[in-house]
Amino acid sequence: MRFLRYIVLVIALVLWAGGLSSTVSHWLYSVGVIVDDYRYGDLYRISALPQFKDHQPVCPPSNRASDTSSTHLYIIGDSFSEEQRISRDDFRVSHYQRVKWGFSQRAQLDPTKRNVLLLETVERHFREHFAQPVNELVVEKDTNQAPSAMVSWRRRLKEDYHRSDVEERLASTLFSHDWAFWLKEVKAALTLSWFNRASTGVSLSRDHKNIFLDFDTDTTRKKLSSFAKLPDTEVNTLVDSLNSIADRYRRLGFDDVYLSIIPNKATILEPNRGAYNHLIERVQNSPKLRVKTVNIYTPYKEASQVPYLKGDTHWNCAGRSLWLDAVREQLSL
Repeated sequence: MRFLRYIVLVIALVLWAGGLSSTVSHWLYSVGVIVDDYRYGDLYRISALPQFKDHQPVCPPSNRASDTSSTHLYIIGDSFSEEQRISRDDFRVSHYQRVKWGFSQRAQLDPTKRNVLLLETVERHFREHFAQPVNELVVEKDTNQAPSAMVSWRRRLKEDYHRSDVEERLASTLFSHDWAFWLKEVKAALTLSWFNRASTGVSLSRDHKNIFLDFDTDTTRKKLSSFAKLPDTEVNTLVDSLNSIADRYRRLGFDDVYLSIIPNKATILEPNRGAYNHLIERVQNSPKLRVKTVNIYTPYKEASQVPYLKGDTHWNCAGRSLWLDAVREQLSL
């Protein structure tokens, strides 16, 4: 009996460590204890509504990377440009570096190359990203001098340890398998059928054919929703901020700076849900804007097929292809 208690204690400690540590959770993934709970879509993961359960596709690779290209591409971006969606192989470039919003990376520019910076953001986070200085990409003259081992060790530990979201990570560790999703589906389907209510965190279109992130539709979230009020004064402030950010990165050595705002799913699939604030158009068409833009709003509005995944906030392969085509054309990649 004591031996059994020790086994249970060890299992509990390992699972708890998986909730705290990325290293441990990755190991648990590799041995099959945890499975990817985003595999059917992030919106399905939140809602557990079976009609939006959708396997995440593997989009065909572009295979365009070139060691002989004269262009070096740098991206400051969000989840749309994560490695599983976008990579160097999608562009004809000889160097590619991406940093996530809210993090920091160093970069050393090659003055003999064309250095291009792409600021990529989903619509819901545009207002918060550009209401403050953008310092995610730190341009240095010499990055060959590595930081001390102590600094590197502390940074790795900080990135590996996740105390703030341990509850969510533990839930993923314990309830990521199909049997757990089935139980959640039953509860979610009954709640929607009996009370016409979906899980907190998502919202359904009026015809219940589409699912959105609640941030995109809830107008009480003033900086996030597509339908929250956006005064002209704020648009002008954001444009001024963009111009200032682009000017600073040009002074640091970039030849070109581009902006790409990816529309919220609700913006494209249910624009009449409320009074759309037209953030993307108002920023991109501002006469004061001195930053080149990659316009994906218009191609998405005119697309013959839905550019988003059924149970996810992100694009499908068709939507991804439209964005890549727009980026390549505008950036000459």
